[in-house]
Amino acid sequence: MKRRVFALSGLLLAAALGAGGAAQAQDQPLRILVGFPAGGGTDAIARHLAHDMSLALKRNVVVENRPGAGGQIAANALKAAAPDGHTLFFSNSHALAMIPLTIRNPGYDPLKDFAPVALATISNDVMAVNPKVVGNVGNLAGLIEWAKAHPGKGNIGVPAPLSDPDFGVRLLATEFKTSLTSAPYRGDAPLVQDLVAGHIPAGIGTVGALMPYHKLGQLRIIAVAAPQRMTELPEVQTYVEQGLKGYATSGYTGMLAPAGTPRAIITRYNEVISTIVKSPQFAAKVESLGVIPTASTPEELGSRIQTTTAAFKQVLDRVGFRME
Repeated sequence: MKRRVFALSGLLLAAALGAGGAAQAQDQPLRILVGFPAGGGTDAIARHLAHDMSLALKRNVVVENRPGAGGQIAANALKAAAPDGHTLFFSNSHALAMIPLTIRNPGYDPLKDFAPVALATISNDVMAVNPKVVGNVGNLAGLIEWAKAHPGKGNIGVPAPLSDPDFGVRLLATEFKTSLTSAPYRGDAPLVQDLVAGHIPAGIGTVGALMPYHKLGQLRIIAVAAPQRMTELPEVQTYVEQGLKGYATSGYTGMLAPAGTPRAIITRYNEVISTIVKSPQFAAKVESLGVIPTASTPEELGSRIQTTTAAFKQVLDRVGFRME
């Protein structure tokens, strides 16, 4: 059955491309643009997908890293690409839902310039503390009390400025009237390095980046940014459970095409990606990243982009953020 689906998908692309489309589809590589450097979490997921898509489509599928500006460079490259099925964009929620709210002229509008193809993963950020710095702190209330007792030391590491974690710290400071401040880094890796070393008392990052140190006892995860508790951390309360209302948005990664890409091509890639994402093999590959493989229709990905944008906007409004 799978072979029939993949064979039919080739015919669908050929029909969408017109005469000579089948030969062109096989000869021209499928590019997947990624807005972050090689080696990061989003890049790793994209490369797993590209490998499996290449096997399924019997076609060369390559990941093309266009790092910079939180994903803006890659996003604008997709906007400029022809809607012919030869270029896709694998993005996280930051580039699709946060940048349009924080950058006045990012150069693209996700809802107008992109065509959603398929969701790939759901991810949840977590906050962790260093026990050697903060002692027995095990929840947000404890961290806030520690910060009050240590003026000027409540610097919370976040993976990027103007990111969801950055605004999460600002919201904590606003709602609980505490002196917590965000300390922006360039990704999870340097943040975790400083947190483990004790240079900062706490940090927010992906569960995949922080969980190994939590298991070793070097860090302690004290809050989860998600609608419900995580299966892997049943004892850790969400931000909402700890009194921070409205901060419960999960991140995600998904595949997009340029606006105007024929429906037949969108459908084809959605079927292929969804089949991969639902497979145990893919789940095993991304398990170490702390993400949850999640398939979707194109419409469901489009809806998620809109709802995440609305949730982020509420947080920005609550902390009084205004674009410069």
